Amino acid sequence: MNEIKIPLDWPNIGELEKKYLLEAIDSGFVSSSGPLIAEFESRFGAFVSAKHAVAVSSGTCGLHLALRLLEIGPGDEVIVPSLTFVATVNPVTYVGATPVVVDVTPDTWTLDPVKIKDALTPRTKAIIPVHLYGNPAHLNSICDLANSHGLYVIEDAAESLGATFCGKMTGTFGHIGVFSFNGNKVITTGSGGMIVTADSKIAERARLLVNQGREREQIEYLHSEIGYNYRLTNLQAALGLAQLERLPQFLKAKKNISNMYHQLLGSLPGLKFQKELQDARSSWWLSSILIDPEKFGEEKTALMKRLVSQGIQVRPFFIPMHRQPCFSEMGLQKNSIADELYNRGINLPSATFLTEESIRKVCDTIGHISKTNNISGDAYG
Repeated sequence: MNEIKIPLDWPNIGELEKKYLLEAIDSGFVSSSGPLIAEFESRFGAFVSAKHAVAVSSGTCGLHLALRLLEIGPGDEVIVPSLTFVATVNPVTYVGATPVVVDVTPDTWTLDPVKIKDALTPRTKAIIPVHLYGNPAHLNSICDLANSHGLYVIEDAAESLGATFCGKMTGTFGHIGVFSFNGNKVITTGSGGMIVTADSKIAERARLLVNQGREREQIEYLHSEIGYNYRLTNLQAALGLAQLERLPQFLKAKKNISNMYHQLLGSLPGLKFQKELQDARSSWWLSSILIDPEKFGEEKTALMKRLVSQGIQVRPFFIPMHRQPCFSEMGLQKNSIADELYNRGINLPSATFLTEESIRKVCDTIGHISKTNNISGDAYG
């Protein structure tokens, strides 16, 4: 295996994170109780302008919890995009509901509102738009459609922390928004996530369910509902607080990395980037490209192998849900745009600590771009 010299998206951990973690260790609160959890929830909610934020142990747990909180279960259908990570769809099956995969648009790579409408049935209960690779979905159209049909919207904002639509943070448009703090996300707590909502009753019940359904402020172990062990730890919250302080820096780095790729690769024939909607601003969690082999002169797989041989870590797009073996018996509808994007798509190195020199090496390897090209911005995280 070739040594990774330019990583895809490794976590950016520094002295601030070490300081917060040591303080948490010294306090004695290292497990799922401690003051930093509530502080992290409060500060995170303030950052995204959400009334309520509840920490969970992963983004997947957050989606499962969201479905449970909205009483979605057997007999219900939930619309999901075909092009996404499997964790968007798995929780739908956890609650016994049926995932209905819908194709994406060829430009934003997110749920196509027109095709959502075609997929609605009397059993449809919710829509889960995914802000793929940090790029906001068509939120105005999706929310309008959901409102007109009495449907819930659960935003899978796992990859889009810091992204906005019409000046408002992703994750705050639907009934519930879910974020991920996995090691490769915009900020990390190692593992973990956050659900946000404007509904105080939903938030209150979420706090109950993440803690095994145990009533708060009770000395006795009184459990009013069957819940889960979905709690974040105080150590993870310490890491999250430090990362949250550095988030503006990370977002600036992500944007600068995207700008460099656009400037250095934008004129190459047969290469396209993900497009933002007019009122959207991506977090650019991952900068990604589409390859047209006839115009570019090289197949996607060959290009990826060439990059990896130079120590440049890349990965293909997510395999569309209708092609996943775990869903083979569900007979999910084929989606041609998702297939085409998967066949042509490559995620490029986007770690916030990458230098301009590293980005130039990636671009030189892709298309032998001249090092004399002038670019603006600084990718340092």
